[in-house]
Amino acid sequence: MKRRDFLKLGGMGAALSLAPREVPALSVARVVREPARDVLIQGAADVVVCGAGPAGVAAAVAAARKGAKTLLLETNGCLGGIWTAGLLSWILDYKNKSGLMAEIWQRIEKRGSRAFTKSGKATNAYDPEVMKLVLEEMCAEAKVEIQLHTRVCAAISNDEKRLTHVITESKSGREAFAGKVFVDCTGDGDLAAQAGCGFDMGHPETGNTQPFSLMAIISGVTPEGIEGFFRDDDSKDWAGPKDKLRVEMEKGGHSPSYAKPTIFRLRDDLFALMANHEYYMKGTNARDVTAATLRARKELHALIDGLRSLGGGWKNVHIVATGEQIGVREGRRIHGLCSVSTDDVREGRAQKDAVCRTTFGIDVHSTDPKKEKGIEKTGIRAKPYDIPLRALIAKDVKGLMMAGRCISGDFIAHSSYRVTGNSVAMGEAAGKTAAVAAKSGRLPSVVDISEIS
Repeated sequence: MKRRDFLKLGGMGAALSLAPREVPALSVARVVREPARDVLIQGAADVVVCGAGPAGVAAAVAAARKGAKTLLLETNGCLGGIWTAGLLSWILDYKNKSGLMAEIWQRIEKRGSRAFTKSGKATNAYDPEVMKLVLEEMCAEAKVEIQLHTRVCAAISNDEKRLTHVITESKSGREAFAGKVFVDCTGDGDLAAQAGCGFDMGHPETGNTQPFSLMAIISGVTPEGIEGFFRDDDSKDWAGPKDKLRVEMEKGGHSPSYAKPTIFRLRDDLFALMANHEYYMKGTNARDVTAATLRARKELHALIDGLRSLGGGWKNVHIVATGEQIGVREGRRIHGLCSVSTDDVREGRAQKDAVCRTTFGIDVHSTDPKKEKGIEKTGIRAKPYDIPLRALIAKDVKGLMMAGRCISGDFIAHSSYRVTGNSVAMGEAAGKTAAVAAKSGRLPSVVDISEIS
C-alpha cells in the first residue's frame, strides 16, 4: 500500500472513531464509586499547619521556633493567603499586637515597603509582593517545611477520634502526612470539616454569609491627581473619600456593587482598590467561588475603564493585577471548647486564657443588597475583648486546633475578630500550643496558657 493511501485510510479511521454514535453516553447517576487505594505517607511532623495565610504562617513559625518539626501546606503558589494571593494590602487590628505581628511590620518597613501618609505617619498598607518574600524568609529561618500547590482533601482519625493524618492532592498525586498536632488555618475550616467537626456558617436566621470581595492593584494615577478620592492624611474621615469615589464611578457609567469603594496608596504611583461585593455566595462551594471571581473581575475592569473615560487625574489609570484569590469574609466557624459570643464583644469580656485582645469593631458587610450595599447596622457597639485559647481548640476531634476566621464564635463576634491582625495573634498562640503539646505527648486541651508565653 502506498504511503499516501495509508495516511488517507488512517485519517478516515480517526474520523470514524470520533463519530457521534461511538461516543459513550454520559452517566446520569448521581454518584460514582472511587476505587479504594493505598496512599503514600509522604512525610511526618510534630505540627502540621494547613493553610498559609496570615494565621497559618504565624502558627508555623511559632511552632518551629518552639522546637517542633513543622510542616506548612498551602493551596496557592505563595505564602500569605489573602495578604498576597488575595492582594488585600491592608492590615486591620494590629496596633496592640506584639510578637509576630510587630515583627512582620518591622521586616516590611526595613524593606521600604510600608506606606506612609504625607506627614510621615505609617498606614495599614503594604506591598503584597514584598510580603510574600518576608513570610518566606521567616519560615526559612525557623526551618518550617513548606509545600505549596497542595490542597488538603481528607483527614484520618483513629478510634479515639484523634486526628493522625491529612490527605492532600497536588501535582504529586494523592499523599498523606502524619502529625502529632494539626492546626486548621484554611479560613473556611476545611480540615476540621473533613475530620468530622461540627460547625456553624452564615447568619443564624438566613444562613447568608457576608459577601466576597476581589481586590485590585491599580496604577497610572498620582496622589495629587486623585486627591480627595482616597484617605492620605491623618484625619479620621473615611466616609468622605469613599462616597466621593462612588459618585465618580457612577459618573463613569458604573455603580459599584460595594457602596463604600475604597482606594489606598501602597507607593507613590501604586494603589489598591476594594470596590466589589459578591452576595449570596458560599466560600465552601467551588462553583460559587468561580462565578463570583469571574463576575468580580469583570466589574473591576468596568469600573476602572469608566474612571479612565473621565480623563483628568484618571486618564492613565489601569489595573496592574487582580487577586488570584477572591476575598472570602466568612466560611465555617468550627465548634471549639468555647465560643466567642456577641455578649463577649458587647461587654468587652476578659478571659483567663486570653491569646488575643481584639479592638476592631463589629463589621458585618451587608448580606442582603436589597437592603444595604455597605455595612449593616447591628445596633451593637463593641468594646475591646479577649479571644480565649479554648476557642482555638476543636471540640469534636482531638489533636486539632484552629486559627484565623474559622475559630469558634458566633456570627456577630466573627465579624469583629476575623480581620488579619487578629489572625496573626491567634496563629501564633495556636502554633506555640501545638508545639508544646506535640513535644510533651499531650493534647492541646491540657496545655496551660502559662506554658505558651
